[in-house]
Amino acid sequence: MSQAEGASSNQTGKSARIARQVVLPFGKSLEISIKSIKVRFFRSMITVASLVLAVAFLSFILTGADVAAGLLRSGEPRLRLALVEAGYDLPSLPPPGVAAQDEAGKLSASPKERWIVILSLLVCTVGIVNAQLMAVTERFREIGTMKCLGALDRFILRLFLLEAGMQGLVGAFIGAILGVVVGLLVGLVRFGLAAAAHLSPLDLLATLGISVAVGAGLSLLGVVYPAAVAARMRPIEAMRAQE
Repeated sequence: MSQAEGASSNQTGKSARIARQVVLPFGKSLEISIKSIKVRFFRSMITVASLVLAVAFLSFILTGADVAAGLLRSGEPRLRLALVEAGYDLPSLPPPGVAAQDEAGKLSASPKERWIVILSLLVCTVGIVNAQLMAVTERFREIGTMKCLGALDRFILRLFLLEAGMQGLVGAFIGAILGVVVGLLVGLVRFGLAAAAHLSPLDLLATLGISVAVGAGLSLLGVVYPAAVAARMRPIEAMRAQE
C-alpha cells in the first residue's frame, strides 16, 4: 500500500470514528428533549396554551357540524326545523329526490366560521414561531456548547423538532378533547338529547383525528424556521451571546 493510500485510509477511519462519536441515538435525543421541556415547563405551557385554544375552536366547529349532520340524517321533521331555527342554511322541507343522508353529507360550517378557524390557526402558528425564536435566543449558549462538543446540525434540528412534536401532540389532543366536549354540551343545550342520540361515533373520531393532526402539523410547521436558525448557528457566535 502506498503512502498516499495509507493516509487516505487513516483519514477515512478517523472520519468514521468522528461520525460515530457525534451521531447520538434517537432515544438519547428524545431524553434530552424531554429534559429541556421540563426545565422550560412554564414557557412550554404558554406555547401549548395557544395551540390548545386554536385546536379547541377547530374541534368545536367540526363537532357542531357532526351534531347537525346526525340530526339531519335522522329524517325527523322537528329536528330539521330545529336546525333551521338554529341558523343552519337548510330549506324547511327536503328538496325533492334528495335523501337526508346525501343532504347531511353536504352540511358543513358556514363561510364565516371557516374564516374564523383559518385565522385562529394562522395566529396560533405565528405565536408558535415567535415563541420558538425566543427559545432559540435563550438557548444560544446551550446550542454553542453542544456544537463545541461535536453535535451536528441535524442533531440540533432533531431536538427542536422533537420538542415541538411532543408539545404539539399533547396540546392538540387536549384542545381536541376540549372542543368536542364543549361542542357536545352546546348541542345538548340547543337540541336536547337527540344531539347525542343521532351523533355518529365515526364522525366524532374523525373530528378528533383531524384536530390532533392539524394541531401537531401546525406545531411542527411553526418550529421549522427557528430550528433551522439554531442548526445553522456557528459555535463561536452562540458562545458569545450574553446570558
